[in-house]
Parts: sequence; structure tokens; C-alpha cells
Amino acid sequence: MLVVSSGLFLGSVQASTPDNVLVVGQIAEPKSLDPATVTAVNDFRILMNIYDGLVRYKDGALEVEPALAESWDISADGKTYTFKLRAGVKFHDGTAVDADAVKFNFDRMLDEKHPYHNTGPFPLSFFFSAIEKVEAVNSSTVRFTLNAPYAPFLSNLAYPTGLIASPAAIKKHGKDFGRNPVGTGAFKFDTWKSNEAVIVSRHDGHWDGKAGTEAVIFRPITDGNTRVAEMLSGGIDMMVEVPPTSLAQFSGNDFAVAEQAGPHVWFLILNAKEGPFANRLVRQAANYAINKKAIVENVLEGTAAIAAGPTPPAFAWAYNDALEPYPYDPAKARALLKEAGVSDAKLTFYVTQGGSGMLDPVAMGTAIQADLAAVGFDVEIKTFEWNAFLGEVNPGLEGKADMAEMAWMTNDPDTLPYLALRTAAWPDKGGFNSGYYSNPKVDELLEAARSSTDQAERARLYKEMQTIVQEDAPWVFVANWKQNAVTSSKVQNFSLQPSFLLLLKDVEKK
Repeated sequence: MLVVSSGLFLGSVQASTPDNVLVVGQIAEPKSLDPATVTAVNDFRILMNIYDGLVRYKDGALEVEPALAESWDISADGKTYTFKLRAGVKFHDGTAVDADAVKFNFDRMLDEKHPYHNTGPFPLSFFFSAIEKVEAVNSSTVRFTLNAPYAPFLSNLAYPTGLIASPAAIKKHGKDFGRNPVGTGAFKFDTWKSNEAVIVSRHDGHWDGKAGTEAVIFRPITDGNTRVAEMLSGGIDMMVEVPPTSLAQFSGNDFAVAEQAGPHVWFLILNAKEGPFANRLVRQAANYAINKKAIVENVLEGTAAIAAGPTPPAFAWAYNDALEPYPYDPAKARALLKEAGVSDAKLTFYVTQGGSGMLDPVAMGTAIQADLAAVGFDVEIKTFEWNAFLGEVNPGLEGKADMAEMAWMTNDPDTLPYLALRTAAWPDKGGFNSGYYSNPKVDELLEAARSSTDQAERARLYKEMQTIVQEDAPWVFVANWKQNAVTSSKVQNFSLQPSFLLLLKDVEKK
């Protein structure tokens, strides 16, 4: 039974939101609600409330705990994971969550011969490339065999790409499953009206207890200032990614501001395959030319720190704290450009209007354009809506652009460099290395780090990787952000997660 009517909320700003219904201002329209096919945190924030995985992150941590699996065993060689499924759990369509359903989900992603593999593409199936086979031992036991020990495996299962969807619903809807999602989560899908709202209603039979509100409405409001206006006027109960310059407007008793440091990095992808940035000296010059301190202090109002390399300091055990950020040094930048024989270089710069973790991308892009102009670059900005932006950047910059904004929020120090810095992660190989960076030593270090079960050894390998990548400068390393959200005084029991995921099951609205 539907708790709310979509028409009640759509089409105009509301003076107040309905009782016991949480209205969330999202930064963009979701691309899909099929967890195996999406990559953006904006989409993940909805998915985590519709689906469950075998495991999940503990509240306030990046450690995993049981979810659909109540327990698991890992073989001595680190290559076999055997999960015992929680008894009696059903998908929202009434079908059983059993070992065959789990096997179906991973086979769909990983086996090109699977009859429903054509419901992809599955851009983050990289997470599970170590899986050699998945077996349904019996109805309540599922076994994963890996081709090598793979330390991030459990953490990746907790990530949205590892969420378990209803095989019956996938078979019924095929490629349209992303518009008709069926999971096991605390909320079940109700309605999706494009560019207006996604509505989910409480799943009373959830294995972990009932949610605190009857429904949640996710409204895409791409303009940050409009989200702020809606929040101030009572049109929404919660907004994420508050523009730094707007935080002061929520200092009164009518609102609460939540902040949480997490594994985030904001950077510029540089096209290392062609054009000026094919030369390492020019890439280093860009890192010296951009005043990151001014961006962090003036554009981001102190809500972020300057990034030193590709790994966020939130991964303390794997972070190389010996690295210092590139200082702002225009004279050094000009000297490097002269040494490279580059002058008056024309650059095409892709900028997004907004997106997951992108902070204040237009203002940041404008500041970067000015800094680069000051050392002799002629930078043309091309601006895109978020999903259109991803459609241009993810397939690679070749033949289109010299640089592009990007931000990642990840669950493990392996994830971002493995997916976006390896030679085998170039876009034509299915990865996110959109700037075509390649260094065989970095490839070797990343492969070694993911197969080691010794955290100290993994840390050593990641730190060496960071040193090389900072020197090669395939990106301009700009900022590590502290995420934020604002809630109205009616909202209780809400906290941000270091995973950057939005968990709304226990949130109440009085």
C-alpha cells in the first residue's frame, strides 16, 4: 500500500513537508536504481535504503558487519569466502533471498554468457574481478572462490555495487530494472517521476526492524542555491552537500548541521595521452600554477584541506604523510613550461554544474582557469550537467578535452587508484583512467597491494605508489573535503557516515 501520493509533493515548493515523511534534497537526478550499473554517490544515497548487501559498514565506521549474511568464514589461503545467509529474508516482491539469488547477482555482472548480462554495462564490476566462481552450496550457504587473496573483498561487498537485487524482478524488467528496483532494504521503491522525485515507502518486514519514517522522497535539485532556498523555506527536510558559503544561514535552532570527514579527493584529470599534458613537466607546472590554498580558504570556506596526492588522509594506515602538497609557485610553473618548450598552450577544460562530492565546481573551475591563465595557458571551459558530464568524461578525454574536474569518495585505499590510475583501467578496457596515465611500476604496486593480506605490507606499497603518482602528476591534486548536510529541527537520529552513504532507516521526523 502506498503511503504517499507522488502528486502531493511535485511541481511546486511546499511551505512544509508531510508528517512522518522525510524529503531529501539531492544534488542531481539519479541515473539508475540498479546498484550494479551506477557509479555516483548521488545514486548510492538512494540505493542504500532500498537494498541490502551480504555485509554492511558499521554505523560511523568503515569496518564491516553482517547484513544479509549472518556470518562468514575465510579459508586459510584467503581465497575462499563462505557466507551463511540470514533465514527468512525476502525481497520486496516476495521472492526468497537464497544462495541462488546471490549467485545470480554476481554472475550477471561478471559472466558475459549470463542470460541477463545484457542488463549492464557494469562499470564497477572491477570491484569483483578477483571472483573466480560463485557457488550455491545449499539454499542458505554461498561460496565465493577468488583467483588470489584479495584484501578489499569484504569492504567491496559492503559497497553499493555489492547490493543484492531480486533476480525475479531483473528477469521481469530486463534493462528497465533500474527504473523498477526491487531489493530487501528498509524502504521499498514506490514512484520515480523524472527530474521531480523518487519516492520510497517503509518496508515493514525488514529483517533489521521498521524504519523510523513512513516514506522518503528524494528530490533532485541541481542548483545549490535553490536547494538552500528550499531548505530555508521548509520545502525539504534535509539537504546534502551544502555550498560552503551557505552554511552560516543554518546556524539557528531551526536547523542542525552535520559534518563528517571521509575518504574524499577532488582533483583534475589531465589528458596524458595527447596535447600539452602528455609532457610530465607540463602536468607538474599545472600543479604549481593552481593556488589550492586560496580555493580551499576562499571558495570552499575552509570546509576542505589541500590534497597532497591521490590517497585521502582518512585512510590513515595507508596514507603517505611524508608527502607535501605542491606549493603555489607560478614562477616554478613558468620555468617548467619553458623547460618543456610549451608556450601559449590552449586547453579545453570540462567543468560540471554539480555532482557527487564535486563541492562548488563552477567557482572552483573559474578560479583554476584564472590561475592557469596567469602562467600562460589559454583555457576554454565547457560546462555540463552532472550525468552529461560523466557521459563525456568517463569514456576518456581523448580527442575532446585536456582536463576535467573529478571527485571520488571510496571505501578502501585500493579502490580509486586501482580503478583510475592503472594502465589496465583505461576507458577502452572498462576502467576510469580517463586521462590515460600509465606507469608500469604503479601498476605493479597496486596489483601487489590488493593481493597482500598483511596490512603493514599493503601500507608500504600504497605509500610508494603515492610518491610516484605525485611526481608523475597525472592529476592536479586539489582538496580533501569534509562532507556536510543540514536537517530541519523536526529530523532526529540522523548522522553522516564516513562511507559518504546516506542511511535513513533509523531517522525519525517529529
